[in-house]
Amino acid sequence: MDEQVQLLEQKILAQDKTIRILSERLEQQTADNISGFALFEQNITLENVVATRTRELEAHRVELERALTELKAAQAELLQAQKLQAIGQLASGIAHEINTPTQYVGDNITFITDSFADLLQAMQLCESMLTEAPESESPPDYRGTVARAMELADFNYLKDEIPRALKECKDGVRRISGIVGAMKDFAHPSGGVMQPVDLNHLIQSTVEICRNEWKLIAELETDFDPRLSAVLGLKDELGQVLLNLIVNAAHAVADGKSTGDKMGLIRITTRCDGDWAEIQVQDNGCGVPLELREKIFEPFFTTKEVGRGSGQGLAIVYHVVTDKHHGELKVDSAPGKGTIFTVRLPIDS
Repeated sequence: MDEQVQLLEQKILAQDKTIRILSERLEQQTADNISGFALFEQNITLENVVATRTRELEAHRVELERALTELKAAQAELLQAQKLQAIGQLASGIAHEINTPTQYVGDNITFITDSFADLLQAMQLCESMLTEAPESESPPDYRGTVARAMELADFNYLKDEIPRALKECKDGVRRISGIVGAMKDFAHPSGGVMQPVDLNHLIQSTVEICRNEWKLIAELETDFDPRLSAVLGLKDELGQVLLNLIVNAAHAVADGKSTGDKMGLIRITTRCDGDWAEIQVQDNGCGVPLELREKIFEPFFTTKEVGRGSGQGLAIVYHVVTDKHHGELKVDSAPGKGTIFTVRLPIDS
């Protein structure tokens, strides 16, 4: 598609050159005092050539616009395909993240069910004693019977553990809800419509989605600027930018670690800088060599092994930030020490 566009542009340049040469010839002949009739003929010829070239240029313009439309559609399809590929790669990790709280919610519900049965038995015993005993006096072994019932139900243990189990259930349900909500935020297409985007919330959702990518190799810290205004942008594509940068940072930390090393660090910060919103994704991973720093945003360029990197992630990051949001993207890196990606977005693009 790019070659077709370049070919059309070359044809247009060639036709412009032809018109310019004919115009220069006409001016030269006028300067040499050619006859009025010859000048008239030259004018007619030039007008015919210009008219023909104009029609050809219009046809080429229509063809070029169609090619550009097809190119934009292909780029949109590529972005969506890369997003679906990322979701597919993260699916097992997301399933694990959902399965863990689901499992302890289930275990706690089983514990609470069994505990309630024990407590119910003890309460029924106490109820039967109160029913059978005369109202004026208690049975001689009343205290001992109640004590045995409470001991049988392990009351002192249950009164501490049941509230704890209920709290864990609530935390687990909240965790599952957070993961599902983050997935909905990430996967929902914007339809190409600019809308106000809360970057702090979007970063937090993206962190939740890719937790399984980084939680075993790095600590992830966030430092959000509460004064940061919403940015006018494409929410799903900005989410793709953040996902690519965080996963890329996790891979860099993994590549830079040796066996037995302590956990790495990924730090994400947001700042308001006048009319710009700034996001920094920093890691202490392997870093990027100076000779490769200019290539990392090129399509299909990757330093990762086959099956681990497609070479599209950072290319899409660059395209979305600079072309679609008129922002800025900068990388600072030191081999063996880490990398900082800085994304700057105009708050009102």
